[in-house]
Amino acid sequence: MHAELRWLNRFAALGPRYFTELPSEPLPSPHWVAVSPACAAQLGWPADWWQGSQALAAFSGGAPWPGMRPLASVYSGHQFGVWAGQLGDGRALLLGEVDAPAGPQEIQLKGSGLTPYSRMGDGRAVLRSSVREFLCSEAMHALGIPTTRALCITGSALPVRREELETAAVVTRVAPSFLRFGHFEHFTHTAADPAALRALADAAIEAHFPALTGRTDRVTALLEEVARRTARLVAQWQCVGFCHGVMNTDNMSLLGLTIDYGPFGFMDAFDPGHICNHSDPQGRYAYARQPQVAFWNLHALAHALLPLVAEELGTGLGGRDDEAVQQRALAALEPYKAEFADAMLGGLRAKLGLAEARDGDRELCDDLLRRMAADHTDFTITFRRLAQFSSEPQAAHDAVRDLFIDRPAFDAWAARYAERLRAEGRPDGVRAAAMNRVNPKFVLRNHLAETAIRRAREGDFSEVRRLLALLERPFDEQPGNQADAGLPPDWASRLEVSCSS
Repeated sequence: MHAELRWLNRFAALGPRYFTELPSEPLPSPHWVAVSPACAAQLGWPADWWQGSQALAAFSGGAPWPGMRPLASVYSGHQFGVWAGQLGDGRALLLGEVDAPAGPQEIQLKGSGLTPYSRMGDGRAVLRSSVREFLCSEAMHALGIPTTRALCITGSALPVRREELETAAVVTRVAPSFLRFGHFEHFTHTAADPAALRALADAAIEAHFPALTGRTDRVTALLEEVARRTARLVAQWQCVGFCHGVMNTDNMSLLGLTIDYGPFGFMDAFDPGHICNHSDPQGRYAYARQPQVAFWNLHALAHALLPLVAEELGTGLGGRDDEAVQQRALAALEPYKAEFADAMLGGLRAKLGLAEARDGDRELCDDLLRRMAADHTDFTITFRRLAQFSSEPQAAHDAVRDLFIDRPAFDAWAARYAERLRAEGRPDGVRAAAMNRVNPKFVLRNHLAETAIRRAREGDFSEVRRLLALLERPFDEQPGNQADAGLPPDWASRLEVSCSS
């Protein structure tokens, strides 16, 4: 199959200022853990592509296919709000960019060994984190949330030390581009190379934002478009209770994709202050702070692009400290606020089955979230059960009511909600069907992932594959899988996920 592929490799064509070409370090005695047929279909590959004689070697860091150009890109960034300087692909290699029916797609190995940017790391990924990233990438795609994809996982008995000794794995990621905010920060703050910054911005616009080419204000237009995409993305995260866990600028996608699944988590009990990352004791990346952190990160990107904004204003690359230049960049970010607010309210309206926008909707949504937070109701289950809500006067609403501790407070909210539904006049059955198309029944809860990981460590990968199939249909009832949609077991509350994940 690989002989038929057409490799474009546009990032590699930018030249060695942006990366280091090097071979991957193959896993010893590799084996398949799981593959995603849906991701393969996006690439236009047959479902049995992985059964080819050279596939396992290529996707475990061994012999690359013809046309692949393995390279590690360099970038910089802010980590937990602090400038970290040069970073780069410390355990990832971009194999290349392949032409695909869905448009050109970059293919990247994560966990393929040391690179010049590994710093103190070993360049490897472990089975635990690879399973989590593989499953969540495909789960987010099925939820309709922009994300990098995961094609496959390969594993090995090679020992790798994290908090404890684990085994190595490589996850293959797929995206139209892995460009991060940090790529641009690097060529302003670390390498201080305005020409490289300009070439990178021009290449990104030509490849991924073609509508902006030819505009004299294309850099500020790029900033605005990235701000809007980021706003919509974070609103979608909030609407499914997803916490990224480590929203550093080097983990922010220029294309508005969810990227770098590390200490992520889907909330069980709703808590706006929920911190999913055990390595974040200050809660910088807590659920409720994600929208503000994304905006902060956009300011970091804008600051990195100031030399190019200055050039657009005719002040020259050295005029980035000019007040007019800074105001122009800030103005490009301003749409983020309204875009996020609109996307968030629109998402909540859809989750409540409200087909029309009416005054008072924001208060109705906010008051429900306050009640959920006060009683720590399960985020996913609460919204899913609301589809069973009857707009008829005096209806009991037991399915959702039983999730709340303060029943009178819920009843007061329910009366307002029922009145709002009756005012719209939408039949309950139609509304319920619409709500079940946006409120998932199944998400990748930490305990589900943990169960799959524990079995995988014993050499049984069937649970990883079963969860993949389950999460590819998150909105379907799937009667045989009711336990996966239930309240989490008590032991789930003791699970901790850190940056090593």
